Amino acid sequence: MQEARRALGQRLRELRIEAGLTGQQLAELLSWPPSKVSKLENARQTPTENDLRAWTRATGREDLAEALLVSLRTLELQYTEWQRVLKSGLRHHQTRLSTQDHQTHFYRVFENTVVPGLLQTPAYARARFEQARRLYQTVTDVDEAVQSRLQRQGVLYRPDRRFHFVLTEAVLRYRLGSPATMLGQLDRLTSLSALPNVKLGIIGFDALYGIDPRHGFWLLDDDVVQVETYSAELNLRQPQEIQLYSQIFAQLAAPTVASYGRGARTLIMRAIDDLAPDPARDGS
Repeated sequence: MQEARRALGQRLRELRIEAGLTGQQLAELLSWPPSKVSKLENARQTPTENDLRAWTRATGREDLAEALLVSLRTLELQYTEWQRVLKSGLRHHQTRLSTQDHQTHFYRVFENTVVPGLLQTPAYARARFEQARRLYQTVTDVDEAVQSRLQRQGVLYRPDRRFHFVLTEAVLRYRLGSPATMLGQLDRLTSLSALPNVKLGIIGFDALYGIDPRHGFWLLDDDVVQVETYSAELNLRQPQEIQLYSQIFAQLAAPTVASYGRGARTLIMRAIDDLAPDPARDGS
């Protein structure tokens, strides 16, 4: 986001300099405070569409207005704040993702903390949505959001879709729900790993990483990389970004790093055994 904003600011500075204008002179032409010109050029403020039209008009380069507006819209699509996305409720976002699912044929997903939404049980999904509701103070539509997420999971059973999920062992063990919720979720992972179009890899704690598991991400076909932070969803669409994340996924998903098939199920069953109550130990 910031890198794209800097590039746009640099382009605006170039237009001003080519027009032979100082920052002060441009600000006077536009009836702006001089600080606004500086903020836009140094990426401390994102321009509006009206700002870009006024800038190109004042610098005599109205022919570049549309190209700059495209850059701005790409910038806005790249960075979506959760507070804005979720203000109309959690279900609305799930509906948007359903549209995305209709367009995506190959999913490559790496997660280091949470079970991906397409693999979640109703109880696990509810726990995740309840956390989001509290954090972002959204409207109370958790039930509807859970139902929408479950409907989305129908895409897993479409033969024209392929899925490659790679999870760290930490995902299996983080207590993001009650023990019963986690046990149900782990069992669900085991069953879903048997689907013919689903490939599930688990990176055990003892695996030797070729690259650090810095954050989760979703690669949707070769079109976009989605990264979720606490504050926003990033949608990265530059070819070099997609290529980089494709290379990172290939390293994390390598059979020398992630376990598949029986090896993955062994890691899941180990997590289940460590979480499930031991009747012998409990004396029952």
